[in-house]
Amino acid sequence: MTTIHAALRDRLLVCTDVGEGWETTPRLEGRDLECVSVSPAAPDRIFVGTFESGLYRSTDGGDSFESIGSSIGESAVMSLAISPHDPDVVYAGTEPSRIYRSRDGGDSWDRLEGLSDLPSEPEWYFPPRPQTHHVRWIEVDPFDPERLYVGIELGALVVSEDGGESWRERPPGSRRDNHSLATHPDHEGRVYSAAGDGYAESDDGGESWEHPQDGLEHTYCWSVVPDPGDPDRVLVSAASGARSAHTPERADSYVYRKSGGRWEHLEDRGLPTGEGVVRAVFATTGEPGEVVAVTNRGLFRTDDFGDDWTRLSVEWGDDLERQTPRGLAVVD
Repeated sequence: MTTIHAALRDRLLVCTDVGEGWETTPRLEGRDLECVSVSPAAPDRIFVGTFESGLYRSTDGGDSFESIGSSIGESAVMSLAISPHDPDVVYAGTEPSRIYRSRDGGDSWDRLEGLSDLPSEPEWYFPPRPQTHHVRWIEVDPFDPERLYVGIELGALVVSEDGGESWRERPPGSRRDNHSLATHPDHEGRVYSAAGDGYAESDDGGESWEHPQDGLEHTYCWSVVPDPGDPDRVLVSAASGARSAHTPERADSYVYRKSGGRWEHLEDRGLPTGEGVVRAVFATTGEPGEVVAVTNRGLFRTDDFGDDWTRLSVEWGDDLERQTPRGLAVVD
């Protein structure tokens, strides 16, 4: 049974495939959501970060939520990551840029020190709020539980090789405005970055980065996902800039696919793009070719990595078309 958790700006949609359609339940209504994370190894435990009231957790599959993380307080929780090696190990990134770790499924949290002491920190800023910045993404390496990749919006890609005890910033070729990062379960060392300053990928665990941009006509990249069955196939959502990416009234966003070479602009495949469509957020089911996408136009799924998309029969009213999705998590 597939369950999709879609974090919108003012609610979490818990969408469950019940065989004859989708059953959708809104949760955390009225909260200012930023991210959501669920581990397939513990599917009933859901973490949701909010901008104004910290971190929430459900332990019953989304039937109820509780505020947790007193050590984090009411900081803006902008990113979450659950270790693929141990579902009890959870990371939370905040604004301003701090990272917290739990080793007991969210019952207690410790701050990982040193991130704000990096030499480039004075250069970090978030343009709408220039006095601050935040941890936009945390990715745990699937081959090494101690290796972390962190995207600071805006300022740096940061890598830790010891579970966050120490940090190394801005490896050669890395992007500065990383929005999302991804790794591949079957290709050790492969890391993908969708950033405001373009796409990048690494084959050596983030030590160095290349910028395959051929065919990528829109380089303000937001969400990135590789095909679980082929590390050389990648999807990204992109726009010409922040102004056309995030706000439905002026949105104009697109989806691209790369299969080892030139980027291909995907259009007329069943996934709305272009005028009025905000940048998509992607998540995989873990099966080859299977990806779920959410935009302000609804939830969509492909089984062939973007050749054809099907809109899921999840009710999507006008109020949702005016929203910009913040996060997506899928459990099969």
